Amino acid sequence: MDSNSQTPRRRVLVTGAAGMVGSHLLERLESAAPGGVLGTWSRPTVRMEELAGRFALAELDVCDRAAVAVLVAAERPPVIYHLAAQSLPTVSWLDPWETMRINVEGTINLFEAIRAVRAGADAGYDPMVVVACSSAEYGASLTADNVPIAEDTPLLPLHPYGVSKVAQDLLAFQYWRNDRIRCIRARIFNTTGPRKRADVVSDFCARVARITRHGGALRVGNLETRRAILDVRDLVSALVLLAEHGEPGEAYNICADRAWRIGDLIPLLEKLTGIALTVEPDPNLFRPSDEPVILGRNTKLKERTGWLPTVDLEDTLRAVLEYEKAHRDP
Repeated sequence: MDSNSQTPRRRVLVTGAAGMVGSHLLERLESAAPGGVLGTWSRPTVRMEELAGRFALAELDVCDRAAVAVLVAAERPPVIYHLAAQSLPTVSWLDPWETMRINVEGTINLFEAIRAVRAGADAGYDPMVVVACSSAEYGASLTADNVPIAEDTPLLPLHPYGVSKVAQDLLAFQYWRNDRIRCIRARIFNTTGPRKRADVVSDFCARVARITRHGGALRVGNLETRRAILDVRDLVSALVLLAEHGEPGEAYNICADRAWRIGDLIPLLEKLTGIALTVEPDPNLFRPSDEPVILGRNTKLKERTGWLPTVDLEDTLRAVLEYEKAHRDP
């Protein structure tokens, strides 16, 4: 049977469900509407055993145009959270081609699949698409005298990943303006939580978890940079509120209310563990260049949706540290 002739399931769709944010979003959506969400995955960055059997999952490469079209036609999800991406700036330097292909071509495939449904089986198909964009789009605009930055700040990305997210962001805008596909451009700032990889919080917590078992020093890089660190639970709340109340076509910063000096994480970890940590600078952990501060203005999000961050940094560190203790090798 052709997928366009099947009765659509109309489950909420989360692409990139086997990433850190996607996995937490699945948990939030499934708890609110059991059986009403489908997650797709490819090249997971979280442990699949933490998801398998708990959620409806389908393997999907968003770069496979035909597969994306078939899935959207069969499901016709009323809400799509498009999180699938190559999300590491470091990887984007090594392979900018694949980064652009996944982030840009994958986004085109999703929007074109929606257009195809409208042109075929269901002219009235009108989903809301929440596109996970990034603070990396602002790039060179992130200066100490220019923060917190608002959504109208110039987009000046500094690496291929940031460029790919600008393209994704503007693609969403043009599909809204030209095709009236409702979408939200969610510009996500530093976010962390259990299952996160390759950020300062997860790295610190993984090292501290080893120290609690084996002793040793906490290896660190630059402790003077400042980052607005948002808990993933607050992020997924913002994404859900934007799907429900966001203005189609608009961009919204999703960011914590304040920026923390990275060095200030250490006394919080000492408090949580009861250990006086010995700090040891590691030249390998210093980057050639590092934004001194990353902080966005979240006023537009708050005014539109009523969102407020509710998880403080100590609670976030506690959750990540407990996860690292439970899931890392001894």
